[in-house]
This record gives sequence, C-alpha cells and structure tokens, in this order.
Amino acid sequence: MLEMKGISKVFRSEQVLTSALRAMDLHVEEGEFVAVTGPSGSGKTTFLNIAGLLEGFTDGCYRLDGEDVSTLGDEARSRMRNEKIGFIFQGFNLIPDLSLFDNVDVPLRYRRMGAAERRERIEHALTQVGLGSRMKHYPTQLSGGQQQRAAIARALAGSPRLLLADEPTGNLDTGMARGVMELLEQINGAGTTIVMVTHDQELAARARRNVHIVDGQVTDLRRPVDVPSDAYVSSTSE
Repeated sequence: MLEMKGISKVFRSEQVLTSALRAMDLHVEEGEFVAVTGPSGSGKTTFLNIAGLLEGFTDGCYRLDGEDVSTLGDEARSRMRNEKIGFIFQGFNLIPDLSLFDNVDVPLRYRRMGAAERRERIEHALTQVGLGSRMKHYPTQLSGGQQQRAAIARALAGSPRLLLADEPTGNLDTGMARGVMELLEQINGAGTTIVMVTHDQELAARARRNVHIVDGQVTDLRRPVDVPSDAYVSSTSE
C-alpha cells in the first residue's frame, strides 16, 4: 500500500538547511495498522505529510498503492489524495457552523458525486461511528470524543484505501481515547490500512506494528502474531 525508499526531506531557510527525514525506508502492507512514534522534532509530521501527498520530498521514491507519486502532476496528486487517502487530525478540523452531515459532505463534493450517493455515504459513515442520530447536530453540541468520531466519519465517507491519523486521541481523556482506538481497530479489521502517529504508548502497543522515528530515520518494531501484545521483536531498517 505504502512504500518509501530512501526518502529525504530538506527544508531550506535562508542559508540554513534542516534535514527532517534522512534516507528513510518504510513499507506498509495493505490492511496493516501501523503506529508511528518518536520524540518531538523527529520527523513524524513530515513523514505523515509526505505519505498523505500534502508535501513533496527532496530525494527517494514513494509508491502509493503501486504508483510512483513523483511522476504525478498537482491535479493527479490531488485526485489520488481525495480518492485513496482519509485524514484524521488531532484538532478534529470540523467546520463549526456546519452540521455533522454537512461536515462529512464537504470532501465528497470535491469528487463530484451525485446527491443521492453522497447522502448514502454520509449516513452510513455517521452510523458506523455511532452518530447516526446526531447528523443535524453541530460540532459545539458534541463531546470531544464525539467530534473525533465525526472527523473519522468524514474520512470514512470517501472509502479511503489508506487512513492517516495524526495524534487522533491527543485532545481526548483516557476513556474517550480508548473508545476512538477501538473504533479505529474495527475500521482496520474491515480492511482499511491505517497509519497513526501517536505519543501514547498504550495506544501504540495496540497497533499491529510500531515504527519509531528518531532524527528522521526509522526503527521498525514488529510484533509476532503468536505472542502477547507486550512482546516485541525489533529490527532497524537500513
């Protein structure tokens, strides 16, 4: 689903060069649930932005669903991002003066879907996250956990092949965070590939695989399927 080889990202500011990613290699199979951890400034956000086609990279090769994204123009990248990738953000990014129904509808309109198909997708997605009875509510009428569920519904309505989550539980208390994580596990169990950036080690331990980024490079922590969740085998990606 996602394959990065030798990905580097250098930011230039006047005469200062800052390397955010350094020849990073990462391969995520279809259907995996990967948690990405690392200290502040390690390159996690840069990695997620590149993975989501929100920014480019300086060197290397990135294939998404088998396609080399470096060969795509802006329009093709936007189309791929809209059709294959769903985003979940820490801050929810819901539009406060729109109902949940209309918030979920916004990205679908860019795909020029008919009204009937959009309605079916919206209602299914909101019902899937337990908000089927709150479609006409506004974000300010919901708890933080419910707002994050609405944000997940917005991502799911587009039927993404890859779901990218940036600290999806960062603004939630422990109980709400666990509820959101259980929902993500259900979504992954239905076949959606998920890559989640998180600082929460408890939640990261529930993913199928952990990727730790330090100084723009990857340490890949793989969990064997036949051992308890607190046992890990680690190997460093070259």
